[in-house]
Amino acid sequence: QVQLVESGGGLVQPGGSLRLSCAASGFAFSSYAMGWYRQAPGKERELVAGISSTGGVTNYADSVKGRFTISRDNAKKTVYLQMNSLKPEDTAVYYCNRGIARGGVGSWGQGTQVTVSS
Repeated sequence: QVQLVESGGGLVQPGGSLRLSCAASGFAFSSYAMGWYRQAPGKERELVAGISSTGGVTNYADSVKGRFTISRDNAKKTVYLQMNSLKPEDTAVYYCNRGIARGGVGSWGQGTQVTVSS
């Protein structure tokens, strides 16, 4: 019954910005750290940003540090990813999940496509 619904993706030019949202249900959202993952064509899925259950601690892959910001609203059971200064190499399908220490728990949503191209 766990559901994760990603939204906010789209086509954007290099240097542009997007904000992704992940609406969660079916589990105690406020008790879990959450992460954003991405999978580019022909590549493995990777963790790009994580946030603790309270939002007090965040971490980022080196490739996105200084450009992406992860946040959460526990009342809305939603986690966000603000993506600035986007690069073509950011093109991927983006997913959210819990259990980031385990590489995600097996209940992946559909993801949302981000395409960065001129």
